Amino acid sequence: MKWSYFFTSAIGKKIVMGLTGLFLVSFLIIHVGLNACIFADLSFLNPNDDGEMFNRAAHFMGSTIVTRLLELVLFAGFILHIIQGWQLEVQNRRRRGQGYAVDLGNRGSKWYSRSMGLLGTIIFLFLIVHISAFWWPSRVSHDLAPVSYGNGVEMHNLYLRMYEVFQNPYIVLLYLVACASLLFHLMHGFHSAFRTMGVHNRKYLTMLKSLGYGFAIVVSVLFALMPVAMYLQWVKPGV
Repeated sequence: MKWSYFFTSAIGKKIVMGLTGLFLVSFLIIHVGLNACIFADLSFLNPNDDGEMFNRAAHFMGSTIVTRLLELVLFAGFILHIIQGWQLEVQNRRRRGQGYAVDLGNRGSKWYSRSMGLLGTIIFLFLIVHISAFWWPSRVSHDLAPVSYGNGVEMHNLYLRMYEVFQNPYIVLLYLVACASLLFHLMHGFHSAFRTMGVHNRKYLTMLKSLGYGFAIVVSVLFALMPVAMYLQWVKPGV
């Protein structure tokens, strides 16, 4: 089978979607873990942290050649996942054509499994805002305030940048909508990716579906808590 056919056939697209989806799940684990470092500044943990743990972790992720190369792989994964997702959505809509004689609604499938294209588009629009607010100024323009923690190493104060961005209630609202979209996107996409990869055993699928629901809730809630915590000033610079 030609590689061009693999990337254009329905089965090939689903496999690419599954593989890139699982890869992006691994990214989410790393990203949510790194960003959760802002909570080290909570008053009952270390009120004098002032974003040090987060800034050190972010500096490490942005200053090593391995992580910078992995960023290129990550962007490629996002682009493939998005393009294949949109193409599958268009194909599915064409295939449905006039629709079903009887609309089964949630009896046939959950609403979010039928809305993956919409949910993915919301996440994509959010990514544009997120990259322009954080990745671009820290990786390209380098126009963030510097900070040093006594070891002579100067780094970007991304913690301060997060605080400044999340003082805008509209940005916070956008993040919450994106986190809700991510929640439902993962609730279907997590176990669906394994099914695409060939897992059809009912016992394993049930286990993966439960694992996917748990993962979706934990990751989405943690991501949502970050802008909320800074907007409500549970954590903030100088405390």
